[in-house]
Amino acid sequence: MIIVTGGAGFIGSNLIRALNLRGHNNILLVDHLENGRKMQNIADLDIADYMDKTEFFQKIESPAFLSGVQAVFHQGACSATTEWNGQYVMANNYDYSKRLLHWCLANESAFMYASSASVYGSGKQGFRVERASELPINMYAYSKFQFDQYVRNILPKAKSPIAGFRYFNVYGPREQHKGSMSSTAYHFNLQVLEHKKARLFEGCDGMENGEQKRDFIHVDDVVKVNLWFFDHPERSGIYNVGTGRAETFNSVAQAVINWHKAGSIEYIPFPEHLKGAYQSFTQADISGLRQAGYNDEFLTVEQGVTKYLDELNSSLNQK
Repeated sequence: MIIVTGGAGFIGSNLIRALNLRGHNNILLVDHLENGRKMQNIADLDIADYMDKTEFFQKIESPAFLSGVQAVFHQGACSATTEWNGQYVMANNYDYSKRLLHWCLANESAFMYASSASVYGSGKQGFRVERASELPINMYAYSKFQFDQYVRNILPKAKSPIAGFRYFNVYGPREQHKGSMSSTAYHFNLQVLEHKKARLFEGCDGMENGEQKRDFIHVDDVVKVNLWFFDHPERSGIYNVGTGRAETFNSVAQAVINWHKAGSIEYIPFPEHLKGAYQSFTQADISGLRQAGYNDEFLTVEQGVTKYLDELNSSLNQK
């Protein structure tokens, strides 16, 4: 059996889809479907069982709970960067992850989990997987950072595979349920459909309008990295999962406009509440990923957005 937590979410549901395409159906999907619209992400997936995260959390304490689990893909978390209830965030993202990690170690199951590029904070110290670059600036980022720290202490003595993935700006299918937290590609697409304009922030931190840069990575590439480590249990560690390229918001908007063959870019005032608390630049250092042996190329923004909109707009047209 394979367990996917957060399996009805964005990355989790794409992982299950890829596992299904490989012939894996003996999957336990763990999630919390308070937002029932997430069922749209999993209606076309084949799984063996579903379990609410609360029940799952209780049952992993039992010695008799499951056996023969090959791997756990731990994608479930409180992902809101605006959540400042530290007790809630640490309980969901830190304590839960620790217990699941130790369950995997006790059962000799591979443990692959979602960390986050948010651990780098403003990014002023770079985006390398090392302590000197890490300075989280919100509770979500701190919970991910602290779990990475915990894993670092476990790795030297672990007898089963552990791989943590610091995701950069992920976009792609099955993200609609995230609302305002959906990717810029998703929002630009809706804006061009509705208003014939993609709305971008004006420049900040000395950058021109729309020239802020992020490391945008298509969810298919994220899934490929997860499955590569699933196939290579001899590899353990914490890795950046980005393309290694910083591309502008203008390039994302232009890729959307190119797909529609219509539309223009409109710049809107940079929000006051984001000044001084905004990442104007991110770019993953993927040297660790390459050293581990992952050599596949990553989609560019133009390639990835085109692929995404082919699927997204086809589904919108069917509604």
